[in-house]
Amino acid sequence: MKNHCWLLLVLLLATSANAEIIHREKSLYRDLYIEENDGLRCLIFRARGDRKSNQSCVYLQRPDVLALSYTRMAMAGLFLKPQPKRILVIGLGGGVLPRALRDLYPQVDITSVEIDPAVVAVAKRYFYFQEADDNRVVVQDARVFVKRAGLKKEQYDFVVLDAFNGDYIPGHLMTLEFFQEVKKIMTPDGVLVANTFSRSELVNHEAATYQKAFGEFYTVSQRDSGNRIILASNKPLPKRTEMHRNMLELAPQLTRFAVESRKLLNGLDRTPKWKRSAKVLTDQYSPVNVLNER
Repeated sequence: MKNHCWLLLVLLLATSANAEIIHREKSLYRDLYIEENDGLRCLIFRARGDRKSNQSCVYLQRPDVLALSYTRMAMAGLFLKPQPKRILVIGLGGGVLPRALRDLYPQVDITSVEIDPAVVAVAKRYFYFQEADDNRVVVQDARVFVKRAGLKKEQYDFVVLDAFNGDYIPGHLMTLEFFQEVKKIMTPDGVLVANTFSRSELVNHEAATYQKAFGEFYTVSQRDSGNRIILASNKPLPKRTEMHRNMLELAPQLTRFAVESRKLLNGLDRTPKWKRSAKVLTDQYSPVNVLNER
């Protein structure tokens, strides 16, 4: 594990000034870039102005290693649900998370939903993502997909919310109404893993919304990351002893992804830390861009 951490530190310290752009494209939704820098390949979104952000990264010599910290943190969701059967991933990016989940669980059924067909194309061409009958991609707005899945009574026991438009999560995928729709397509013991940010006023409103929809939830954050993972469930959250047992079983398999399982478990927090004055985000009130700038 120490060797993995050293590799992550060395490659992530490389400056983007030396990066080579190997692909550039203006899709229907954003500007896409693929950059390579010292063996690290990244998918970059630019939604407005000069603001750019890494969406997915992969080490060319070690594509199994999860390069971005939020992807490693997201694996903590497996401590709540160690043997998922049907997985839904909202937001494909480079396909890093569904690819890792496929490696862990070869027999599981995975559906990824991605609004931008250009993103699907670069995931396959540059990030080793392979589509199959049980590892499919649906090109559609996630809100539409979830609503239709609910009408068809479809159920998933592990849902990953990782949609990103270049600035933040699309506002219509952050509201109470959306989370209520997601709950309907989750099994009674289903788990939601949501990738969010941790450094703006929006954090408080997000937390209030998740609490309203799911009750108690866990958060995972790290000092070296601006991301925060939220773990919620349709049933009461498991006790620490249960998650510890799950962690011990999963840790040997997660090592190849550079996931520090014990550190993740120790970092799980269910203590409410948001402002009580924060408003719940709804379809009528979701000023995501404004709150994210504060």
